[in-house]
Amino acid sequence: MKRREFLKLSGMAYAQASRRKPNILFILADDLGIGGLSCYGADQFRTPQIDALAAGGTRYTHAYTAPLCGPSRALIMTGRYAFRTGATNQDATGEMKPSVETMIPKVLRQAGYASTMIGKWGQLPLKPADFGFDESLLFRGSGVYWNTQEKGEVYWVNGEVRKLADKEYLPDVMHTHLADFFARHRNQPFFAYYSLSHVHADILPTPDSMAQSTDLYADNIRYMDKLVGRAVAELDRLNLRDNTLVVFFGDNGTGQGYARRSTIGGRPLSGEKGSMLEGGALVPMIVNWPGKAAAGKVSAEMVDSTDFLPTFAELAGAALPGKTTVDGRSFAPSLLGQSSKPARDWVFIQLARKWYVRDASYKLNEAGQLFDMRESPFSEPEIPRDKVSGSARLAHQRLAKLLEELNPAGGILDQGDGTGRHSGRKQKQAK
Repeated sequence: MKRREFLKLSGMAYAQASRRKPNILFILADDLGIGGLSCYGADQFRTPQIDALAAGGTRYTHAYTAPLCGPSRALIMTGRYAFRTGATNQDATGEMKPSVETMIPKVLRQAGYASTMIGKWGQLPLKPADFGFDESLLFRGSGVYWNTQEKGEVYWVNGEVRKLADKEYLPDVMHTHLADFFARHRNQPFFAYYSLSHVHADILPTPDSMAQSTDLYADNIRYMDKLVGRAVAELDRLNLRDNTLVVFFGDNGTGQGYARRSTIGGRPLSGEKGSMLEGGALVPMIVNWPGKAAAGKVSAEMVDSTDFLPTFAELAGAALPGKTTVDGRSFAPSLLGQSSKPARDWVFIQLARKWYVRDASYKLNEAGQLFDMRESPFSEPEIPRDKVSGSARLAHQRLAKLLEELNPAGGILDQGDGTGRHSGRKQKQAK
């Protein structure tokens, strides 16, 4: 082959490679608030692998989702608010139907993506395959690690039951499945939804815990961090790293019992998992894509968890679901540095029949209460109605208009017990 022809073919190959659709690895931590990561300033915990991901990418300080795992995962997967899908509580998420709701893997499939769901399927309905996943490894419930737990005796791979062996650590099994998926699909774009066990209770010893460990919660955070590092290292080993978008996200705030010790600068956050305070919905979010996402950036851009579906669709060149309202907004342009304008300047959060809309400085809830968020996530004092003036009055007007336009009360109303954890219908059936 002549040198000119070789250079021409090499140039064509490079151009084709540069247009490759990005792989997407979405890592979802369970019950991990920002107070659990040292890159967010956590006092009690060290997470060097996740910190490195943040140092090489963009760390978001205003990323939000529903404050409980089922409704949160429904938001992530569908890009739609709960008053549209009905996923307003932990039980109601299980009533979504694939004939009505379109999830991320089905959107990406049309763009040639292979997909896998690994880990906690949570309160989501049916099986991952019913919503478009090509492969899956899942377990029942939450916080599953060893076969000594009732829900840890078995897990499922592509719908087939498997026994978890004695001394076999399920998070390690999940990692092996992830690495195998990477290897088998290295020549086509893929979407991996990696839904971790960590750090949801039960908080049990990890394979790295010392026999007399006095802080199993810190052990679990360290092991979660280790698994994130192993996943990234596997992408490096397969030469997939430069063309893979890695997103690390939390499914809700820190779990009860651990929130008070998850301090930043000696201060606990306002609220925790299950609450409508800041610590319930504010979660860690790190986006890393070498050469694409800015390295070492800390972004105050507001993101809510409905934004992932349209963002991934835009990056993949896939069409959004037709004849349905997608609430999320793509942050791809700002992520890639193509726009200085953020995709949104407010987020909407709902759990059961409680909701609020929040901008950078204020929050307005369904009861008409206005909160000053300028000292969040540590405090969020309510502004008395007779004291609302100046910038607060303008914010109240703007946020009230947003709530009026969204009209959550005109959508599917929650029929549960009000906590977001239980469905009233299922409770009646149990009686």
